[in-house]
Amino acid sequence: MLYLAKKGIIVLGQISKLIKAFNSDVAPEQISLGIAFAMFLGFTPLWSLHNLLVIVLVMILRVNGAAFMAGIGLFALLGYLLDPFFHQLGYFLLNLEPLHGLWVMLYNSTLWRIENFSNTIVMGSVVFSIVFFVPVYLGSIWFINKYRDHIMAWINKLKLTRLLKVQNWADKISSFIK
Repeated sequence: MLYLAKKGIIVLGQISKLIKAFNSDVAPEQISLGIAFAMFLGFTPLWSLHNLLVIVLVMILRVNGAAFMAGIGLFALLGYLLDPFFHQLGYFLLNLEPLHGLWVMLYNSTLWRIENFSNTIVMGSVVFSIVFFVPVYLGSIWFINKYRDHIMAWINKLKLTRLLKVQNWADKISSFIK
């Protein structure tokens, strides 16, 4: 029970980081790129060469780090739920007769064998992430813009939000004085 409570707190922390990124002055494109790369890293097995490439791209490109880190946790949890689907997709792709020669050739290459694409879940999650990268990126931009136009304006009008902002400033000032 304590384990589930800790996981719930971690998820709430990830959601809080994501909301802070949405409320920041960062461009929606940077936040969305972080979310899309997080989807790729969260859905696929962590210790893979393609994830090393994703991390290098995140460091090179202008990606919001908070959205990326928060998204990894959220997509990893969602990935566990989608593993049966990833398995079925990977199994389907690996058993397609026209692609059989390609899979054998790739498996005989050391680099591709390290990638572990012969694993159905790895194959399914990588293909799913590639196919949905652009839709998640564009959908996130749309969502962030709608959030900032409608929901954020409404939340900022709440008395509780103003009280929390005052409390935040008071905490900063008291820590500076100490």
